[in-house]
Amino acid sequence: QVQLVESGGGLVQSGGSLRLSCTASGNIFRVNDMNWYRQAPGKQRELVASTIRGANPNYADSVKGRFTISRDNAKNSVYLQMNSLNPEDAAVYYCNAGVVVRRGDILDEFDLWGQGTQVTVSS
Repeated sequence: QVQLVESGGGLVQSGGSLRLSCTASGNIFRVNDMNWYRQAPGKQRELVASTIRGANPNYADSVKGRFTISRDNAKNSVYLQMNSLNPEDAAVYYCNAGVVVRRGDILDEFDLWGQGTQVTVSS
């Protein structure tokens, strides 16, 4: 079974920092794109940052200059360093990845989601 497991959320004061981690586990052939989304109460889920193999990362305008996405392909992991947090960043953060699984001679790609981790920012 292939899955994404997140960690690193919590409560932080405004101006503080948090680092989220997400690791894909299972019979993985390759992980393609790895992304972080967030969803605040009453709002739609939004893309925060994304990274694709061999390409520069992309960020939502609201987090540019404050958040950094990075990945460790050897560990099938992606990280989100969040600095200068403010109350508007409070949300459940979700890891998302395109994971390729080999089944004999066939490669299948699955769009996986983590369970979500809560980030709370106090003012």
